[in-house]
Amino acid sequence: MTKTSDELLQFANSLADASGAIIRRRFRQKINVEIKGDNSPVSDADRETESELRRLIGARFPEHGVIGEEYGQDRPDAEFVWVLDPIDGTKSFITGRPLFGTLIALCRAGKPVLGIIDHPALDERWVGAAGQPTRFNGNPVKVRSCSGIGAAAMFGSSPHSRTPSNEVAFDRVRRAARQVLYSSDCYAYGLIACGFADLCIEFGIGIHDFLAVVPVIEGAGGIVTDWNGASLTIASGDKVIAAGDAGVHHAAMELLAG
Repeated sequence: MTKTSDELLQFANSLADASGAIIRRRFRQKINVEIKGDNSPVSDADRETESELRRLIGARFPEHGVIGEEYGQDRPDAEFVWVLDPIDGTKSFITGRPLFGTLIALCRAGKPVLGIIDHPALDERWVGAAGQPTRFNGNPVKVRSCSGIGAAAMFGSSPHSRTPSNEVAFDRVRRAARQVLYSSDCYAYGLIACGFADLCIEFGIGIHDFLAVVPVIEGAGGIVTDWNGASLTIASGDKVIAAGDAGVHHAAMELLAG
């Protein structure tokens, strides 16, 4: 990677360090929770974390854009744009379950080139960057091969949505997979990158929920796209499929398409 890329990678890790310090301090403590317009919860820890990340980015790279789950868009048309989810899995966070994480992505010209999945309660971090192998707590990791969808260990955040067609499509894949686990938040993508699981299918999510996982999965040798097989960008929709094995990814896409 270039010197500039090394600088950005180091800075991204410093962002994860800063967010983790806030979140660990607030985890399993008394906390204020509100329900947003989409009926999802948000805590004051979510907001405090995103505010600090935005402050740090603005101080270091004022020309960069930022898109965050809690505070919206700032210079979204910039060449470099950070996409932040301060606490991916707020439901887990507010109920004391440690599988929540912080997602930090850096996009260049709309495409994710750097991503961090940080789990501060577990002290576990995946870092992916274009041109580099994905690292888990500093060590390179790789996805595993899988003989077919019938042998796949699959993750899904939830089988439910407000769009019945999504549920029907998801159910076709669920029935074909060997094993299905729910509600692992972004932890599922890290487990795929490490070769412990094979597939994750989600729908009804935002770009802050998935752009950071793209460099992590791809740098470990996996594949992550939308349900039609298109690469994920700032302009992507709300459906994601990630797999460690290309054959499993293809089989899952066919099932999703019916």
